[in-house]
Amino acid sequence: MAARRAKAFALTANQGNLTGEVMEQIHEDVRQLATDYPQRPLSELLGDLVQTQETLYTLLDSRQRPEQARQLYFLTGVTSGLLAKASHDLADPHAAMTQARAAYLCAENADHNGLRAWIRGLQALIAYWAGRLHESVKYAQSGAEFAALSHSTTSVWLPISEARAWAALGNVNQTHAAIRRAEDAWNEVRSDEVDELGGLCSFGRTRQIYYAADALAWLPSEAGTAQDYAAQAVDVYADTSGPEWAFGDAAGSRADLAIARIHLGQLEGADEAVSPILELAPENRINGIINSAMRVHKALSRSPLAPSGSELQERIEMFTRTPLRSLPR
Repeated sequence: MAARRAKAFALTANQGNLTGEVMEQIHEDVRQLATDYPQRPLSELLGDLVQTQETLYTLLDSRQRPEQARQLYFLTGVTSGLLAKASHDLADPHAAMTQARAAYLCAENADHNGLRAWIRGLQALIAYWAGRLHESVKYAQSGAEFAALSHSTTSVWLPISEARAWAALGNVNQTHAAIRRAEDAWNEVRSDEVDELGGLCSFGRTRQIYYAADALAWLPSEAGTAQDYAAQAVDVYADTSGPEWAFGDAAGSRADLAIARIHLGQLEGADEAVSPILELAPENRINGIINSAMRVHKALSRSPLAPSGSELQERIEMFTRTPLRSLPR
């Protein structure tokens, strides 16, 4: 409480004339939110996210020097992007896209290619989980030009996101082509201002492996490769102290491993893979995790293993009855 009061004083003491110390504080607040987002329940962060966005909007309403205004637009764009992800996690794609559009407007005002590319990645993600797969492809492709200019890790994120959408559409050739483009993109990657915030703002090797597994799990003919990618991601995400650890991606990797094993006829292995997901507390049951669990359910329904897997399906159904969005806010 004392730290919040000190920050509020610093923001108002100079009547909108932002000092270097104040700008540093705002930047640190946004960096902390980006770092914490993949690793902490949304209920612990949402209040700070909303407050930070409101503070940034207020500062932008005041007259600022051009360089300060550019930095404020950049930080507002990142914060709005994090809130787009929050709305997505609460299964509200309309609100998520509204926040993303506001974030993209900030990226335009900041004239920041890395931020433009990152927002396009978020829009591709939101559309993918909402089942708007061609739209997801469009967003991923439209961000590629900005990613190439920024040389950020979005150069990898965008094509591997495109691969997931193509796979969900059943297009094997486009899936493999996008996976190869993502791997090749590492040759040109250099961290930019977005990457340096860390957490949700940067895309690392482990997330790439998880996304590849998530894509190939859609394709029964690729079950062996999907299992390899997913098992590798599960192993890395087992270390909860790792800098890339994210509870959502860890759960998604396990769901992909379960789906691959179902395609390979391994019911016991699928149960082993998915069981830790079903133990997650309701505050961690974000939209992507609920959807991933239901993908396991659907894969089992379409498999010859279905009669033997009814107990696992019932457990998944019980799990999905209390998603994060059902909790009081």
